[in-house]
Amino acid sequence: MSIHDEEVLGKAYDGRLMRRLLGYLRPYWRHAGVALVAIVLGSVLQLAQPWLTKLAIDRYIPAGDLGGMARIALLFLAVLVAAFALEFAQTWLMQMTGQRIMRDMRLQLYEHLQRLSLSYYDRNPVGRLMTRVTSDVDVLNDLFSAGVVAIFGDVFTLLGIMIVLLVMDWRLALLAFSVLPIIVAITQWFRRHVRESYRTVRLLTARINAFLQENITGMATVQLFRRERRNFEDFDRINRDHRDANIDSIFFYAVFYPAIEIVGALAAALILWWGGGWVRDGSLTLGSLVAFLQYSQRFFRPISDMSEKFNVLQSAMASSERIFRLIDTPVEVAGPARPAALPSGARGHIAFEHVWFAYKGEDFVLRDVSFEVAPGERVGVVGATGAGKSTIINLLLRFYDVSRGRILVDGIDVRELSFEELRGLFGLVLQDVHLFSGTIAGNIRLGNTGLDDRAVRQAAEAVHASAFIERLPQKYGTAVAERGATLSVGQKQLLSFARALAFDPRILVLDEATSSVDTETELLIRDALHVLMAGRTTIAIAHRLSTIQDMDKILVLHRGELREMGNHQELLARRGIYYKLYQLQYQNQEAAARQP
Repeated sequence: MSIHDEEVLGKAYDGRLMRRLLGYLRPYWRHAGVALVAIVLGSVLQLAQPWLTKLAIDRYIPAGDLGGMARIALLFLAVLVAAFALEFAQTWLMQMTGQRIMRDMRLQLYEHLQRLSLSYYDRNPVGRLMTRVTSDVDVLNDLFSAGVVAIFGDVFTLLGIMIVLLVMDWRLALLAFSVLPIIVAITQWFRRHVRESYRTVRLLTARINAFLQENITGMATVQLFRRERRNFEDFDRINRDHRDANIDSIFFYAVFYPAIEIVGALAAALILWWGGGWVRDGSLTLGSLVAFLQYSQRFFRPISDMSEKFNVLQSAMASSERIFRLIDTPVEVAGPARPAALPSGARGHIAFEHVWFAYKGEDFVLRDVSFEVAPGERVGVVGATGAGKSTIINLLLRFYDVSRGRILVDGIDVRELSFEELRGLFGLVLQDVHLFSGTIAGNIRLGNTGLDDRAVRQAAEAVHASAFIERLPQKYGTAVAERGATLSVGQKQLLSFARALAFDPRILVLDEATSSVDTETELLIRDALHVLMAGRTTIAIAHRLSTIQDMDKILVLHRGELREMGNHQELLARRGIYYKLYQLQYQNQEAAARQP
């Protein structure tokens, strides 16, 4: 099963979801009210047109009253102009309201996405979340702009026509209503099949989105392993299934609307047959017969419109259920209701006290880890893959919360600090650097208006990033492609160092920050790091032990436990885990050097 199979859900109508959706309409109730009035008045004007035709045929044409005919014609023209104005008003108001509701809902979704913890993104693919904010919100726009209010117009028109027909002649009205059981049967058949067809189309649309997102993001891997033909065949299969599902949907529409037209024609034939005889007998006027035909045509139009609105409603129910499921996702790592304040003069003291942590259940990644980092102290963290090195950083910045124990920064539990104050203490440089679309300067500044161009240039010069920036066509104003695709890995890491330095953090965190940099660039960065780390608390995670040998203290993690602690020479003298790691790397480097 695909992870997107959860797209197939939802009732045809859910009152709880509808009440919640109508809450988004509340701020714009005046616009919706005016649109509703316009729809009702427009329905009244639709009822007036056949009645005016009846008056002309029964009263003014037989009498040869040209003045009366002129008045009817002018009145008919006025009705048409007024109907146009009302239709324009309700369409404009509801479309505008739908767009505003879409904006409100997307802002709410994005604001909630920003507050969700990283564990949520570990479980949910990007393609699914993109569908929530784009496609699902678009579906709700159709509900507000063409569904919620417009359906009242269809119901009012339908009831109005039924009342007028019964008042004019109950016999012809019963003839017109005699085809209603056929209409109901056709509509039920259409709704049942279109519902399943719609769900299949939505499911396959989600799979296409997921496939494209995954494969376009990983296009380098696709081309490297020569999977173009295989992936094309996979996409062709999903795309073909999507096409077939849409064709099935088109079939039901192609049957439904002509069937409604045929039933309408049948009703018109019955009215003509029986009504013509009653006109001949004098028990019915010709004008009434003509009006009945016009009303019967208008009678079946709202029925087909409401069937179409049913599909809009069903789509909105499914989309709203998915959207509200996202909005209702609890924020696992939330800020404190009353944040504590850092003491004045604090310099970045860090303490882990008996910290346990598991990403899932009781499968602990860290086990009873305790250590301290003094203000201004430089600490390296080493260990095998999966030992828990990066987890320490995630807990320190409160991307996740500890399972047991606590983490203190300057004597205050990180859970008692606001996210702004806590994360404002840190400058983080990751192995996988994320750059945003924009400019070089914009990626160093990251929206901080307090950093002027001079501060940006100084930060870039300090980490030797200015050397390649000055060679770019527009220097600091050079455009950066998505994820920095036009820059090398080394250049992106230099920019991340400049970004960290520009923000002047109290605590510097380096997570494999030099792992993807060539030897020459690494030497430049090491020189810059000495300046960057001066007077700052520093925690550096590294696989290459050569990058942390001059640290004040080194923590050695093994299977989630802190097994050794000391400086480089002390750990080598102990001949423990660190010594084995050092010997292993030293032997590998010697073996690589001996190869021709």
